[in-house]
Amino acid sequence: MSARKQVVERYIEGFRRSDHDHILSCLSDDIVWALHGYKTLKGKGAFDAEIENEGFEGSPTITIDRLIEEGDSVVATGEGSVAQKAGDRREFVFSEVFSFTRDQSAASTRTTSGWANQERSQRQCRSGPACA
Repeated sequence: MSARKQVVERYIEGFRRSDHDHILSCLSDDIVWALHGYKTLKGKGAFDAEIENEGFEGSPTITIDRLIEEGDSVVATGEGSVAQKAGDRREFVFSEVFSFTRDQSAASTRTTSGWANQERSQRQCRSGPACA
């Protein structure tokens, strides 16, 4: 496994353990997190404030299906679930792009290109052309 893929694996493991320091150690100080259609965050402080949501409790379960590396980027796709404080579990699927511009030890850009409620995605897939 390449050094860049190992950084992404460590990053996801940090989320599995809800370990902010571990997550942040995988990112450069000038990290840019583009949440398309929502907002763009710059810097570790802004990133740290966003990664924990008060509507959820405990650590998420996350499974990486694929890590794809091309040039200076690694794409991670997978699925997971997290407990909501209301008692339900929210299942999700994801696709994220991590870019490395200075070295291989910390991602400098993390772009969330898609997080979706898994139930909704499966319904769309059953009737959409992407499932063929």
